[in-house]
Amino acid sequence: MKNILSIAFLILVWQAEAQVLTPQPSPAASTSTVVGLTDVKIDYYRPSLKGRKIFGEKDVMYPHGTIWRTGANAGTRITFSDDVKVEGIVVPKGEYLIFTWPGATEWTIALYKDLTIGGNTNAYDKSKEAANFKVKVEKLAAPIETLTINIGDLTADSKSAKVQIAWENTSVKFKVEVDYDAKVMKSIEANTKVNPNNYFQAAVYYLETGKDIKQALEWINHAADANPNAFWILYQKARIQKAAGDKAGALATSKASWEGAKRDGNRDYQAMNEELQKTLK
Repeated sequence: MKNILSIAFLILVWQAEAQVLTPQPSPAASTSTVVGLTDVKIDYYRPSLKGRKIFGEKDVMYPHGTIWRTGANAGTRITFSDDVKVEGIVVPKGEYLIFTWPGATEWTIALYKDLTIGGNTNAYDKSKEAANFKVKVEKLAAPIETLTINIGDLTADSKSAKVQIAWENTSVKFKVEVDYDAKVMKSIEANTKVNPNNYFQAAVYYLETGKDIKQALEWINHAADANPNAFWILYQKARIQKAAGDKAGALATSKASWEGAKRDGNRDYQAMNEELQKTLK
C-alpha cells in the first residue's frame, strides 16, 4: 500500500509540474546599450499585426488619443543606471513603465514610476508620472509586422541616444541625454593616483572635451615617459601639442609615432599620423 501511495504522489507531482510548451503570441524581448557611462535597458513584449489595423481613428486596436501600455502583457519597462534627461526632462535613475497616447501627427509619451500596475491602464495615475512629453510621428514606407523598440542614433560624443518605437507604418523617437563628465573627472582624480597608465586616458579626455590643454599635456607626458615606445600615446601627444599651439613639437612627435607604427606594422596609425602631419606644415 505504501508503494502504491508513493507512486500516486509522484504522478500527481509530475502532472502538476508538466507543461506543454508553445510559442507565445507576444514574445518577450529586451534591448540595451550604454550611452556615455549610463546603462539604458528596455524590456517589453512584442505583439504582431496579424492582419489587424493598429493605429487610427476607428476600427483599430489603439484609437488616437487613448492610452496604450506600449506593448503586450505587463507592458514595457525602461531602466536607467544614472540620472538622465528624457526630452529635456530630468528623470532620476531607476526603472519606469512606458505609456503612450498615439496620435496622427504626434504621440504623448509618459514614464511612469509605479511599476506595480504593469499593463493595467485603468490604474493609471497622472501624479505618478516621472515625465510626460510629445514627439512627432514618422510614417514608414514599409509596414513593421511585430512591435519593435530600439535604442539608436547614438551621438559621436556618446552624450545622447534615441529610443524608437516602431509598429505598423508608424515610428516615434524620444531623446535620452546623459552627463558623464562628473563621473569621468572623479575617476581621473582617483585612478591617476594609483595607476600612472591612466594619465593617457585622462589626457585624451581633456583633449576631446576641450578642457585644460596644459593639464592634458602634463598627463600625456607622464604616459609617454612611462611607455616611450607606445606610438599610440605619441600620436595623442602630438594632437595635444597641436591644440596647445606647438606645431613644431607636434610634428616631431607625430613623426616618432609614425616610425613606431611602421616598426609595429600598424598601417592605421601610419595613416593617422600622415593626416595629422598635413595640418602641421
